[in-house]
Amino acid sequence: MTKTDLVDFIAAEAKLTKADATRALDAFMSGVIKGLKKDKKVTLTGFATFAAVKKAARNGRNPRTGETVKIPARVAVTVKAGSKLKDALN
Repeated sequence: MTKTDLVDFIAAEAKLTKADATRALDAFMSGVIKGLKKDKKVTLTGFATFAAVKKAARNGRNPRTGETVKIPARVAVTVKAGSKLKDALN
């Protein structure tokens, strides 16, 4: 499902215009990003938990050439599915 497909779904389910649905989805995504930056964790009970985790710098290997490359430290996002999401998929 693409963002456009999701906007169409939200618009139909919530009886909103596509413009309103787009703004709602953009606001949701901004809220998750802001929450991750501020609190390092966003929990949507029953749906998912998003967490920002620090990854240390490490050495990696280019699979094509075998050359060792330095991978810098970074912040990654992990997503853990909630019980309602898991139940809906099984």
